Amino acid sequence: MVEVLFNGHAGRIEGRYYQSSRPNAPVALILHPDPMFGGTMNNKVVYSLFSCFKDLGFSVLRFNFRGVGRSQGQFENGPGELSDATVALDWLQNMNPDAKQCWIAGYSFGAWIGLQLLMRRPDINNFIAVSPPANEKDFTFLAPCPASGLIVQGGQDEIVVPSMVETMARRLNQQRNVEIDFAMIEDGDHMYNNHLKDLYKVSGQYVISAMQRRDPVKKRRGRRKKSETEDNMLIENEIDNDDSYIEDNDLENED
Repeated sequence: MVEVLFNGHAGRIEGRYYQSSRPNAPVALILHPDPMFGGTMNNKVVYSLFSCFKDLGFSVLRFNFRGVGRSQGQFENGPGELSDATVALDWLQNMNPDAKQCWIAGYSFGAWIGLQLLMRRPDINNFIAVSPPANEKDFTFLAPCPASGLIVQGGQDEIVVPSMVETMARRLNQQRNVEIDFAMIEDGDHMYNNHLKDLYKVSGQYVISAMQRRDPVKKRRGRRKKSETEDNMLIENEIDNDDSYIEDNDLENED
């Protein structure tokens, strides 16, 4: 993982980037929660999503919205952050011109921005939205939703109303030509304290499933090659219950 800087419409944007060693690896862009409540690219939920895609062989970028960390500019509560996400996706795709798939993943405010980006970019194949703030933001722009995806919600979320997110997912799933999976982590609060492991696994299982549906592995005799089985090791490997796989000294737990 390396530190990167690239130019946005409000000035320099700071990010962290992982380049996959796989040829034609898919790419994923990760968006952080509301900066007005301490959200940055070093949020633990954001890092969990980043790690999940990295471990599955993606090239992955997470970055700070304008006015956060070393990213220049001022918070705009939507339009400016959407512009930042657009520039970040362009940068990621320019770094990976032969990527076979493009994913967007966002947490809370970042999920709202990510789904707006999804509507504007037909090159995005799938999405993961974690705790989309359905009780605070308008998501009616998802009509129709242009791609399938996963919505994850904590059942004990004290900021986002779980029932409203579940209703949103059910409504989206009624649209044609898309499949919206919904996962409720029953004991998860808004920051998924003590449940980052669950978030990591739910997200990883969905990505593996979606990739297999899009590009199924042909059956053949004999043992599978390592490349065909290594992704599933994500689900089999046990992660410590204390979420120690997260680099606590480098990350934050604010929204």
